[in-house]
Amino acid sequence: MRGVTEEQDGPAPPPLVAEAMKKAAVAWVAVGDRPAVALWCVPLDGGLYVVSGPGEQSAPGLAEAGTATVTLRGDHGGQIVTWPAEVTRIAPESERWAEVAPQVAAKRLNATGSPAAVAQRWTAGCALVRLAPAGAPLAAGTTLPDGSLAAAPRETTAIRRTRRPFRLHRVRRR
Repeated sequence: MRGVTEEQDGPAPPPLVAEAMKKAAVAWVAVGDRPAVALWCVPLDGGLYVVSGPGEQSAPGLAEAGTATVTLRGDHGGQIVTWPAEVTRIAPESERWAEVAPQVAAKRLNATGSPAAVAQRWTAGCALVRLAPAGAPLAAGTTLPDGSLAAAPRETTAIRRTRRPFRLHRVRRR
């Protein structure tokens, strides 16, 4: 298995983006108008690699997208940078797949089987994509939002009113 390569396609990303990508284990990725989803990722050769599909994480629309927006967190756990990304899908029969998929599979937590076996399983229907910086950060430093970015809970039919617990007699508080 080859080691991590340092070559990149295009110009070097801004220093903040490059440093955040090196430490990234999770990225929030938004495709088009869809809400961002948290995805585990592996930083390699100036980009982030993400696997999605059956038996792996769900990333709606990412495999077919040309661009996405990536948000990364800092050491303190909060958002430090949001940047536009160029999305490139790696084909299972390509030379690039043979080089990258085993490295990404080796970083996959709780995987059953060897990295080669995991990469082979991914060829059956999973998508391996590379997220590469495609411009200046959209939000960083003073341009980060001040408030919470938490989304409102989605409407669901699974909600049911909970009843108060039944008490036969009073319970004393201490």
